[in-house]
Amino acid sequence: MYTYGQYCPVAKAAEILGDRWTLLIVRDLLTGTHHFNELERGLPGISRGLLAERLRRLQRMGVVAKSNYQGNGRQRTEYRLTKAGQELKTVIDELLTWGTRWAFGEPEPDDLDPTLLLWWIRSRVNIEQLPPQRVVVQFDFRGAVNESYWLLLTKEDVSVCRTHPGFELDVLVTADLSAFFQIWLGQMTFSDALQERLVSIDAIPALAQAFPHWFAYSYAAPTVRAITAELPAEI
Repeated sequence: MYTYGQYCPVAKAAEILGDRWTLLIVRDLLTGTHHFNELERGLPGISRGLLAERLRRLQRMGVVAKSNYQGNGRQRTEYRLTKAGQELKTVIDELLTWGTRWAFGEPEPDDLDPTLLLWWIRSRVNIEQLPPQRVVVQFDFRGAVNESYWLLLTKEDVSVCRTHPGFELDVLVTADLSAFFQIWLGQMTFSDALQERLVSIDAIPALAQAFPHWFAYSYAAPTVRAITAELPAEI
């Protein structure tokens, strides 16, 4: 445990929250991630050992509670924020606002992880907007990364595949990876990306028109859109 040796509320809070990854763990718990493997997938770059250590520390500090339950015939573990943890929503919201205004420019190549983007997309599907049948979407990303990924969408489940799932393709999305991140985070509209040919959709007209409405986009997107609209246009 790192301490600053200062009798100050800011210092005491920083001792709990100032370690690398801790605030991102809190961010993901606030947005509905409760299982260890899901937290790990949403935090590429963190080791399982470090994630476990951070969660144990948050438990000791009374920010996170761990519980076990039976699910699908086996014991499962989940992590949820305590009252103290839930109150960090205001901290995360303020960091989101400040970061959008002062630290959120064009994405760097190292920021553009397509697996993470698809994982985010998977967690923000508008199930009620999906057609009744299974839909297979192929993403051909270009730019910083030239790779293909697949989403299998049904009203019961959404899966991310890094290899072809073996089903007939319904929608082909060809996109500049940087542009799709900016769409997801609210820096660019889908219609603008289509118009600028940063994204194209190949599907029957009904699916092509419906596709942008299948997703709720990032929790951060409304804030990013609002603040971006306030910023002066570049000359």
